[in-house]
Amino acid sequence: MIKQNNKLIGISTSQDRGKKSLILGGILVFIIAITPLIFYSYESFPNSQVWETSLFELNTDFPSWINFAYFSIGKLVPIILLLIWFFTCKHWWHWIILVPMAMYIFQLWGLLNESNGMDEVELIYILPLMMVLVPFVYLIRAKLFSKIRGNDLDAFEEELTKKRSIWKQVTDLFR
Repeated sequence: MIKQNNKLIGISTSQDRGKKSLILGGILVFIIAITPLIFYSYESFPNSQVWETSLFELNTDFPSWINFAYFSIGKLVPIILLLIWFFTCKHWWHWIILVPMAMYIFQLWGLLNESNGMDEVELIYILPLMMVLVPFVYLIRAKLFSKIRGNDLDAFEEELTKKRSIWKQVTDLFR
């Protein structure tokens, strides 16, 4: 019997996939495990507005570089953790993780631009994202529950077109 070499013809075995999955999982666990070290790395920045080394000299508008690092790393660590959660989550609702991720990204963007009202205007930018994502996630939820309950789409559309009071609509959301 002739044994084919699967690697030569481009077919990966389940053992290769398991090995890659184990390596990727190990990398993700390592990143999650060192997040406290990443967060407290702000303490290694200078406590002055001018950062001088033999290679460069940087100025900041913040009271000191340690303040700038504290705020930026405080935004960067949650972004990293939310990205890992988003890409590894297998639940149907994982798209809603983009809302807090967008909030932290806009805060980091405001911080990098050194704007004075850095945590005040990101809501204006996040609202359009929320207006798309929240109904999209709710529609997925409604379709999943419709399939579970055995309803067809005609009954689903008929229920959406019914005239109901605001209180009835709110109570229907939690049934």
